[in-house]
Amino acid sequence: MTQHTLLELALRSAAIGYVALLILFPLAAIAHQSFIGGIDHFIQDISSPQASSALLLTVEAAFITTVINAIFGTLSAVVLVRYEFPGRWFLNALVDLPFAIPTLVTGLMIAAIYGPTSLLGMWLQTGGVTVLYDKPGIVLAMLFVTMPFTIRALQPILIELDREQEEASFTLGASPWTTFWKVTVPSVLPGLLTGVFLTFVRALGEFGSIVIVAGNIPMKTQVASVYVYGEIESYNPQGATSVSVFVLLISFLVLILLERLTRPPGERMPRWWRWSNRSLATSIIRPSEIG
Repeated sequence: MTQHTLLELALRSAAIGYVALLILFPLAAIAHQSFIGGIDHFIQDISSPQASSALLLTVEAAFITTVINAIFGTLSAVVLVRYEFPGRWFLNALVDLPFAIPTLVTGLMIAAIYGPTSLLGMWLQTGGVTVLYDKPGIVLAMLFVTMPFTIRALQPILIELDREQEEASFTLGASPWTTFWKVTVPSVLPGLLTGVFLTFVRALGEFGSIVIVAGNIPMKTQVASVYVYGEIESYNPQGATSVSVFVLLISFLVLILLERLTRPPGERMPRWWRWSNRSLATSIIRPSEIG
């Protein structure tokens, strides 16, 4: 073996070992524990009324969070990249603040702003809107902790984006809105998909802020992560791991879909699928039959 081959093998082994130690082995351990009682017990754990309600609420709130962040995250990224205004540097620095603030502090901030004793909270309650201990509080918490994903995924692409196509669109008479949707968005689609999908999977696992603002009311405001915590406290690790594995499975499938969608168009399907389709096309259209 040459020195270059040994170095490549060492680096590859280090990378695989690092990922296996931090991700694969813990995932395998929790998956094994969730299926100790068999597949029937696993299905029973995740289909119980309280667990299924928590899972449904989690997916619903994460989806709403993803849609809102996709819209306002995209607009925020465009404003931060394309427009000059006083305090832009400060606003740009604030975007990363949710990464630095402990999520429990996020819950306390939301409780301080929208709590029943705050001015805003009392005003909203007079209009029949309740934020704390209800679904709006859960969505707000998820929005805060996932806000940077879409913005930071889009900013580098917008900075490097060649604006000649947009200028050509304007020259041909297209409106700014039409140019944005038909020229800008397709150009930044890989970054937008990355931000959107990461927002969704991060929202699925949020715990610290939600445990403060949701109130952990079963069948109403209890999300999957809080349900798992409650099951552990109730000495039911089997039920906790079953719901955890189900959420992990959803996240993993979403990330696989993201990895495929951000590939070049000809590589989005698995290799075996591309080869099978190519073989099928070859068998249908033979060279002797052409012409």
